[in-house]
Amino acid sequence: MVITLKIIFWLCLALVVYTYVGYGAVLYIILKVKNIFFRRETTPILPLDPQLLPDVTLMICAYNEADVIEEKMQNIRALNYPQDKLCVMWVTDGSNDNSNELLQAYPEVKLVYSPERKGKAAAMQHGLQENKAEYVIFTDANTMLNADAIREIVRQFMKKNVSCVSGEKRVAARHAGQATAEGEGVYWKYESMLKRWDSELYSAMGAAGELFAVRMSHYLPAPSNALLDDFMMSMLILKDGHRIAYTNEAYATEYGSASTAEESKRKRRIAAGGLQSIWWLRSLMNPFAYPKVAFQYVSHRVLRWSITPLALFALFPLNLLLLFASGSLIYQLLFLLQLFFYLSALTGHILKVSGRRNKLLYIPCYFLFMNLNVFLGIGYLMSHKDSGTWEKARRG
Repeated sequence: MVITLKIIFWLCLALVVYTYVGYGAVLYIILKVKNIFFRRETTPILPLDPQLLPDVTLMICAYNEADVIEEKMQNIRALNYPQDKLCVMWVTDGSNDNSNELLQAYPEVKLVYSPERKGKAAAMQHGLQENKAEYVIFTDANTMLNADAIREIVRQFMKKNVSCVSGEKRVAARHAGQATAEGEGVYWKYESMLKRWDSELYSAMGAAGELFAVRMSHYLPAPSNALLDDFMMSMLILKDGHRIAYTNEAYATEYGSASTAEESKRKRRIAAGGLQSIWWLRSLMNPFAYPKVAFQYVSHRVLRWSITPLALFALFPLNLLLLFASGSLIYQLLFLLQLFFYLSALTGHILKVSGRRNKLLYIPCYFLFMNLNVFLGIGYLMSHKDSGTWEKARRG
């Protein structure tokens, strides 16, 4: 019995360490070796003549986003891309505020309206029926792009076999001490680094809806009930044999969630969509069918959205049982480390609730919060499996 507990404990520990730290370390080492023996991919040069740049559609799928339309349009007008090469398309999916009236004040906007709210994936399909450009860039209404974002995305499409481009998501705190935003921001900095390394090795493992683009000649539609429509759309392109490039030179900035409760809405949907996507994309886990993708996909996505959270929360009770069963020094030490970690997370949560600021303690607090929502995502998936709509989270 004790031997079985030990085996399970060490397997769980290895799984947790590999998923959250080890995979990044393995990627780093592989890339160092690769760069010694193979020439690094060169950065393409954009044509100097603006008229030689391709036509691009910038699509914003929105539901009741009247509050951010003015700010978003100011941001779009500041983009460094020829106006005659850029189609700005807003797809208002069942919006019942005054979004349509506000958008009609902007002559450069192509408005596509659906009176029935069917979800983002369906809104994308509706908008693409009206699209004429080879390159379509998707972004959210409440995210602001850097001035050269479109140029940098177009540059990535010039690389070999690239048919999808993922920009970088950046999270800003509206005011100092906004714990949820700061915790989310730390997570996304680490996630962005992994995406960059994934892309350098072969391909990024999916794109986030804040900013990504597709080549329409290689586009494949996501299921209309997809909870992570952006991820599914990008991964279907990857499954079809094309690469997803990642660039941090094109980025979308948004405020962190207004509260922990609002952030939990997002995390539950992402967790549910992750589980949904794992099932739909299960063939990508076959290394014989997808030798270049399986390792990265399982390591970066599948483990995080499935068994690793289970392993994480199993460690503490398993450690406690082994402490009583064997009393070995190593299990005493590991138990104290786990206890310290959970107490740090609890302290970070208490400080956050009280309005005090400690960035260091936000990290374990947000990490646990993120993994707990994987379990809540199971219930979310069961109640939303036939619908791609969701209640959007309020931003800070």
